[in-house]
Amino acid sequence: MFDRLFSLFSHDIGIDLGTANTLIWVKGKGIVIREASVVAMHKKTKKTIAIGNEAKKMVGKTPPSIITISPLKGGVIADFDATAAMISHYIGVVHEVGNVLPVAWSRPRVVIGIPSSVTEVERRAVWEAALSAGAREAFLIEEPMAAAIGENVSVFAPTGIMIVDIGGGTTEIAIISLGGIVVSKSLRIAGQEMDRAIVHYVRLRHGLIMGERTAEDVKIKIGSAFQKTENRRQKTERDKEKTEKDPSSVIRHLSSEKMAVVRGRDIETGLPKSLRLTEVEIREALAPVLAEILEAISDVLQEAPPELTNDILTHGILLTGGGSQLSGLDQLIVERTRIPVVLSEDPMTSVVRGTGKVLEDNQLLQRVKVVGGLK
Repeated sequence: MFDRLFSLFSHDIGIDLGTANTLIWVKGKGIVIREASVVAMHKKTKKTIAIGNEAKKMVGKTPPSIITISPLKGGVIADFDATAAMISHYIGVVHEVGNVLPVAWSRPRVVIGIPSSVTEVERRAVWEAALSAGAREAFLIEEPMAAAIGENVSVFAPTGIMIVDIGGGTTEIAIISLGGIVVSKSLRIAGQEMDRAIVHYVRLRHGLIMGERTAEDVKIKIGSAFQKTENRRQKTERDKEKTEKDPSSVIRHLSSEKMAVVRGRDIETGLPKSLRLTEVEIREALAPVLAEILEAISDVLQEAPPELTNDILTHGILLTGGGSQLSGLDQLIVERTRIPVVLSEDPMTSVVRGTGKVLEDNQLLQRVKVVGGLK
């Protein structure tokens, strides 16, 4: 009886609880929230000051009395209270508009995407955090499965489907067939590790200390994973011909190269310093991280049954997640695996769209959930 009553005044929601970003899907409305997974709170009282994008703006700029927390690390909960507070805040935001009852009465049914390799304890922590935040029911589904459903892939067909989901904190690699994950691998290496790699590279190569937010901006602006050798050689030959005909073309060529200016603190002097980084340098910085992801993809392919490998060669690898937007990453995977790659049209929302579709089909939810139930 109470479940029916609460359902009248609640919106069922799907959550992509990511390490870097949290996306919320409301049944019947679509994606309503895209916020950073950051919480700012008072250090002593633990009172929440800001959540989401507002809290992200405070990272690296707070006084000693305020701390900024990323509640999730590597796709799992690192701070239970901050995670519960963040989910509770978003549930409140969803139900504030057009609700005739107080927000506290709103007890939605929630579906959350989680990494495929989390332990039973880590799963239960996410489930309990959702219930503590005010959900009347909480269900967990694996992110590769959610991403495949979100991309309208027929997950129950007897056909092998390979998903590579590169998020902020984890990279999920899985082969799905007949409604289940046959082979999978989850790496705690993804977008944030790429940012750290850029910070480390700039510190060693140029003696400049920069923040991860700055590194992320540089990665988005000029970051790339691959450049064809043939194209680069042809371009060099063309540039030589142009230079012989018109020496001033050298200046135009340099100005056409992708570059970004970053600012940070010089290690030797401790004073502010500006530095110009090139696309080639960023590619060099990202190479070790991308090599680990490629190695994991190869490992999953090696473990796959031969019949499923044949399906993957036919249909290709589905590449999704925010990290997949790195320029040339799909070409790099094709170059190393010799398997075609299909890049999602909207890779950042694949998982949350999957949770939304599961919310609308209770039979599908019961088949793909890994944890679920009432409080």
